[in-house]
Amino acid sequence: MAAIEADPQGCAGATPAGWSSPAADPARIVLVAAAALLDVDNRVLIARRPPGKSMAGLWEFPGGKVHAGETPEAALARELAEELGIDIAAACLAPFVFASHRYPDFHLLMPLYLCRRWQGAITPREGQEIAWVRATRLADYDMPPADRPLVAMLRDYL
Repeated sequence: MAAIEADPQGCAGATPAGWSSPAADPARIVLVAAAALLDVDNRVLIARRPPGKSMAGLWEFPGGKVHAGETPEAALARELAEELGIDIAAACLAPFVFASHRYPDFHLLMPLYLCRRWQGAITPREGQEIAWVRATRLADYDMPPADRPLVAMLRDYL
């Protein structure tokens, strides 16, 4: 077996920007589940965080925190019912990609699910503005840092 030599680009054995070992990083990990709700024209629903919430004014994929003992799919169904008044079956959620992002006070881990089927009419219930956006236009909306890498993935997929 050949020995692995250090990569001149700094990849082998290097710690990527924003990453650190658990012992060196005491930040708590926050698990948030999000959905890319897709309509028949492949537009994506995004919501603008209302005044008074952290990151107010930024656009995001709907979803929310996963509670202790809850699966990401169950959390997403609960959050979408609370935020948008729709019912989603776990079978209609397709795992797509995830984001891992270090904020100053915590590390966010966010699986993003694709969803094309739900029951009920989408109705913003928490003072948020919503928009149906083509994937090629998502980058035009100011989003939290954790959401930004997901935009390119959706654009390339759709």
